[in-house]
Amino acid sequence: MHLGVIGFGSIGRELFGLLGDLDIARITVLVRAGRAATSTEALQQIAPDLVARTTFVEQEADFFAAAPDFVVEVAGHNAVEAYAAKVLKTGTDLVVVSIGALSDQSLHDALLAAAKAGQARLILPSGAVGGLDILAGLAPAGDMTLRYFGTKPPKAWAGTPVAETVDLDALDHSLEFFHGTAREAALAYPKNANVAAALALAGGGFETTQVTLVADPEATGNAHRYELTSPLASVSVEIANKASGGNVKTSLATVYSVLREIRNRLGPIAI
Repeated sequence: MHLGVIGFGSIGRELFGLLGDLDIARITVLVRAGRAATSTEALQQIAPDLVARTTFVEQEADFFAAAPDFVVEVAGHNAVEAYAAKVLKTGTDLVVVSIGALSDQSLHDALLAAAKAGQARLILPSGAVGGLDILAGLAPAGDMTLRYFGTKPPKAWAGTPVAETVDLDALDHSLEFFHGTAREAALAYPKNANVAAALALAGGGFETTQVTLVADPEATGNAHRYELTSPLASVSVEIANKASGGNVKTSLATVYSVLREIRNRLGPIAI
């Protein structure tokens, strides 16, 4: 496989630390201007066995000229807007980690159109949460209600709208600071609401999925809970994730969900 990766931030670096044993012949990574040399140096520390197989490029044209077989995005919402449709139009399947970007209906529609035009697949990994398969399975039955609760330590909400009105450093109690739809959550908290977006896309949609976001000084990681009712089943899921060492907003499980998609691509069985 020739793997293409868009981004080499905290998720990308964690991911590269897990790729060494996979049958990947070549990796091309698109990074920001001026980052290729430092990214190569970082890779030598993270996964030295991958250095010879990996090329960092700073220009979009160089990335597409390399023509990877399979691409994963781990760079954030802006990268989805800039590159996702172009990847799909080439006929290349794409894993999008920054699922919250699809809360923008025009972008969502553009990516679906690009996937159809290129006869490619837009793949949305499970990320930090599980059970998306049962949500997607029950969705056609209709009449679904879905509530999601996302709890993270106060520092994970730094730089978000709640930080403008609440002293997160001094918070000494659990605070539910946001109630709204999954679309509202993903637009207001784009770096923290990928789970809400994933649930909405798998289940009843952005407008009907209700979201509560919580800052809790007692939280030791990122916790996700959702409750689903439908004519066919009732589902309750609660997950307590460890945060990534490089970014407290991101759960380590997200990195492993991307690894699973790559393994599914390589192996004879996909789960």
